[in-house]
Amino acid sequence: MKASVNTVYGPPEVLQIKDVPKPAPKPNEVLIKIYATTVNRTDCGFRSPEYFAVRLISGFNRPKKTILGNEFSGVIEAIGINVTKFKINDAVFGLSTYKFGTHAEFICIPETDSIALKPNNMLHVEAAAVCDGLMLGKNIIRKIDFSTPKHILINGASGSIGTACLQLAKYHGATVTAVCNTKNTELIKSLGADEVIDYTTSDFTKIPNQFDAVLDAVGKSSFFKCKSILKPNGLYISTELGYLSQNVFLALITPIFSNRKVKFPIPTDSQNDILFYKELIESGNYKAIIDNTYGLHQIVEATTYVETGEKTGNVVIKLIEG
Repeated sequence: MKASVNTVYGPPEVLQIKDVPKPAPKPNEVLIKIYATTVNRTDCGFRSPEYFAVRLISGFNRPKKTILGNEFSGVIEAIGINVTKFKINDAVFGLSTYKFGTHAEFICIPETDSIALKPNNMLHVEAAAVCDGLMLGKNIIRKIDFSTPKHILINGASGSIGTACLQLAKYHGATVTAVCNTKNTELIKSLGADEVIDYTTSDFTKIPNQFDAVLDAVGKSSFFKCKSILKPNGLYISTELGYLSQNVFLALITPIFSNRKVKFPIPTDSQNDILFYKELIESGNYKAIIDNTYGLHQIVEATTYVETGEKTGNVVIKLIEG
């Protein structure tokens, strides 16, 4: 089978399309023919590790996982002898978080992992573009208590994680102020944002409003810059470690010494999460946002674009029509 392979760390050009052995499912696994996947910030962060913590997971000198990609949508081609939840020809979608392997024509996934039947109102290219953003967004949003009305600011609202946080926050009934660039203001309004701030003309950290939570979905701000716009007992949550990994330390210290707190959730996912995403999508409460679509042979070009930091929503790699 064809796959995008990188045996060393480095720029997008280390990715090469190669022929590799097609996997065979173990007794508890399903073999999925991948119709679509994505290139996201997680892929980029593991291909060229900026943080030492990534090397502890991925390999200090060279990557342990040589095929990246953690989102997929496709069709089950074969099943292991003990599989009971799925059958051949089932259309499925899900995640291979940290195991990676979806930048390829096939992948084997245990039937109990983060996989579910594809939403019936989405094409494969759309279903491939929802799970990573939703997983990261849900891990952020679950830190907020929605038992009382909340006013939330989302910085980087037009990216994969940002569009997920926005749609999840609106699903929970929050009032949302979204920060994005000029070209995406109408899109963000269409997703339910109550107010949109164009960061090319305004500094959101200087506005007089105060928020119950500030969610930095692009890691380009900091707790100290946003502290003045947080209400007492307000939360600052970022998707990045921050300068000198400060968000990890602040998550430990601020609950003790400050009435404004930093949260740094460790991302997790499960099959129940994927089933929740399916329900959310089929009920009309979530849309896939796709910036551009590439072929597997264009993986370097797609990755280079993702690393500009200017993508809107998701960048999809389409392997098969459907």
